[in-house]
Amino acid sequence: MWDRMGFFTGNLPLDLAVLAWLAAQLIKTVINLARGQGLALSRMLGSGDMPSSHSAFICAATASIGQICGWRSPLFSLSAAMALVVMYDACNVRRAAGEQAKLLNYLVDHWDDLPQEFKEKKRLNEHLGHTLPQVLMGGLLGTAIGLGGSMLL
Repeated sequence: MWDRMGFFTGNLPLDLAVLAWLAAQLIKTVINLARGQGLALSRMLGSGDMPSSHSAFICAATASIGQICGWRSPLFSLSAAMALVVMYDACNVRRAAGEQAKLLNYLVDHWDDLPQEFKEKKRLNEHLGHTLPQVLMGGLLGTAIGLGGSMLL
């Protein structure tokens, strides 16, 4: 079925998806550094911010599957459906969870009557989701890597 082998795992769509994820994470780290926030290597593994590495990952896999297997293949249809679910989740569900974490962190920081046991807890992750532009940029990055990589390799 696959006429092209991957360069890392032997599976080209998976390799291109990982490459797109890595590219998105590197871009996030560089943007963070350019904003004067220092070199935060935690950005290499963290979620949130521009571009969406989740969108880049799934769009690279989807684009390369379409390129290799055909745009009308059931495998591409399944991958495209999964891409839409991942991007919807990143832009809506996980973003809402991040906003709730921001509010809860604020309450913990500013509520004097809050029991001490809540103040000693680890802070919640506020960088869970993405804005629509972050999801779209991740999707474009992944699509470009998926299409370009499957054509070149």
